[in-house]
Amino acid sequence: MSRLTPKERFMNKLMGREVDRAPVFCADQTGIYEEMDELQVFWPEAHQRAGDMARLAAAAYTIAGFDAVRVPFCQTIEAEALGCVIKYAGREGIPSVNVHPYKLEDTVKPLPENYLESGRIPELLEAVKILKQEVGDQVIAMGGIIGPYSIAASLIGITTILKASFKKPDQVKPYLDLAEQAGTALGKALIEAGADIICIEDMMASMDMISPAIYRELVFPWEKRQIEALSVPSILHICGKTNPIIEDMASTGAAILSVEHTIDSVDAKEKLKKFDRFIPLIGGVDAVVTLFSGSEDEVLQQSLKALESGYDMVAPGCSIAPGSPLANLKAMVKAAEIAAKQ
Repeated sequence: MSRLTPKERFMNKLMGREVDRAPVFCADQTGIYEEMDELQVFWPEAHQRAGDMARLAAAAYTIAGFDAVRVPFCQTIEAEALGCVIKYAGREGIPSVNVHPYKLEDTVKPLPENYLESGRIPELLEAVKILKQEVGDQVIAMGGIIGPYSIAASLIGITTILKASFKKPDQVKPYLDLAEQAGTALGKALIEAGADIICIEDMMASMDMISPAIYRELVFPWEKRQIEALSVPSILHICGKTNPIIEDMASTGAAILSVEHTIDSVDAKEKLKKFDRFIPLIGGVDAVVTLFSGSEDEVLQQSLKALESGYDMVAPGCSIAPGSPLANLKAMVKAAEIAAKQ
């Protein structure tokens, strides 16, 4: 078939149609130091300023050759707007939550009326508008939000939410309500700004952190509510070995599932056949051992193996470490091109 634009390629695969090669992108953080050096755009400014944020995000396409671009580069946008104190990590690091604003027993405040004007949200929304204007006719522009369980963890602390999820689940639910409202409001605003896809990162819902039973009680209902409220296709990303909950993830209504390389992809694809819609599985590349620390050939081989084992789109299984070599990112694209010729 004739060569597709990256946007056409992504959307065709999303709908289960024929593509010239598998799409390649990252559902999570994409910025790397080599791109920053080439563009002379750096953190923390690219975490804070719309223009810098958009320029670095576009590099995933203009420099690395990915089929989609996304903002932001961190997982603290909603948390900051809800009162968390954020710690920046200078030119080389990603912001993190430094102070949690709530204790478990506190009364949870409603979503602030000025929430979308708070923190860095206005800059993020402007960055999406810039991306749509500059590269949006060629590639998918994704807006990233954080899943309800993970925002709730930022509000009260990771240790607190994990203990309470097991012992006092009812006390967690008000935080999940606020977290879902915050993420959904941001998702809708990102769509209004031009986002083609919303990626929901619910990293704290990993099976390395909680059980399938806790996922079904304290994660799934809020993820489902959120996804149903969004008017564009969504990617649901959860870390860890998600095979026990892969059908639950699909039942949220997510259009695409982003998973780590540690899952049994053959088993996951078999389970996804039960649904009445095509649900692409993305991932297959170890973000740390292979993409960050491995050689270009190791990335190439793991990407080819991912496509052979059922992945529909090639991607790192988690955020790209900013020190990852540019050549390794390009090797994922090269693998998709090689596989298409075989």
